[in-house]
Amino acid sequence: MRGLHHSLALNKNLDQRARERFTSSMRAWVLTDLAGQMQTDYEKSSAEAGQHHDSGEAVHQYVKNRDMFKWYSSLRCATQELVWQSVLSAIASDPESVEKISEQSEATHGGSLMLDAGIALPDYTDSMDVHLMPGNYQGTEDSGAEAGVVYDNGLEVFSFGVMGKNLDDIGHSMANYTRLKWPQLQPQLIVDVGCTIGHNTLPWKQTFPAADVHGLDVAPSCLQYGHTRAEAFGVPIHFRQASCEALPYEDGSVDVVFSSMFLHELPTHLIKAFFQEAHRIMKPGGVLINMELPPNDALGAYDAFYLDWDCFYNNEPFYKEFRDLSYSALCTDAGFPTENFFQATMPRFTYVSEAEFAAASGADAAFDADTGRLSDTITWYAFGAQKGSIA
Repeated sequence: MRGLHHSLALNKNLDQRARERFTSSMRAWVLTDLAGQMQTDYEKSSAEAGQHHDSGEAVHQYVKNRDMFKWYSSLRCATQELVWQSVLSAIASDPESVEKISEQSEATHGGSLMLDAGIALPDYTDSMDVHLMPGNYQGTEDSGAEAGVVYDNGLEVFSFGVMGKNLDDIGHSMANYTRLKWPQLQPQLIVDVGCTIGHNTLPWKQTFPAADVHGLDVAPSCLQYGHTRAEAFGVPIHFRQASCEALPYEDGSVDVVFSSMFLHELPTHLIKAFFQEAHRIMKPGGVLINMELPPNDALGAYDAFYLDWDCFYNNEPFYKEFRDLSYSALCTDAGFPTENFFQATMPRFTYVSEAEFAAASGADAAFDADTGRLSDTITWYAFGAQKGSIA
């Protein structure tokens, strides 16, 4: 097993590591081989039936009664639950490590942690286990860093190696895309909203070492773990509990606002509130960049169906609603100039040379079967806007 590459890694015996290896391999097979078989079954059966579908929802209605779809969905849900079960087993057998992590709060590398008991957790996070993760990722006031431990270890199993050595390839890709696309931008303050435990926060400090980098989330347990994790890596990050609709910064004070796989967790009114807040706090010439899955109107019907699967079967109730929105309208409605909207697809930065990355991410966004699908050939998607031009 690859294992987590920092000092907070749990002590796992051979049985636990074998369980995790099996789960990762099973997920990889389901999301690649079995997913391919499901698409082939759809294409063949719909052609034989003389049916053409012009939307993801039409494809969904057609395939949901087919045996191959039931087989795929059943195994995908089962392996998702196995991810958390394998991690919870390791945590239960090593309570001392979890307790030690929860007790660590010193900042020896210049970072900080600020929790706010007055921040209310969204109601919908208490009504279901998002991602099928037991207890969700927000934790409780007295849970310490346990939810963060679950999330970090779970993502390691979940991603079967495609997110980089430290599960931070998204952050490296987005930060370096920003560095290359706006070379005149010399950020002093970068804010990662919905940072969870900071997997993709640390790369911004590593890419822009002169900047102050903040990680914001409503989940105290994940923030506590994220702070301890950042200190373990020796990267000074300032973690702060805050809500996306009330960002704790003065008008025109932030150079980069970033989010990764965050917007689809929100109902539409909070997404719009976040974009308005991002525009408010951003300096002229500042950049808003969001890593997400591409919008449904940019994809073919089958790919739209496939990427919306989580909305119906993985406790991601806002997934499709978000991806049905106009991403450009989200930016322009918040006040960003229409001509400053951008969208891009890019390879994983830590898997290619900088020259290859620059060439690939500098081209027009190219949507294909790799975009957004967790696989060895995945390409990341980003969109956002610049607030005017740099003075």
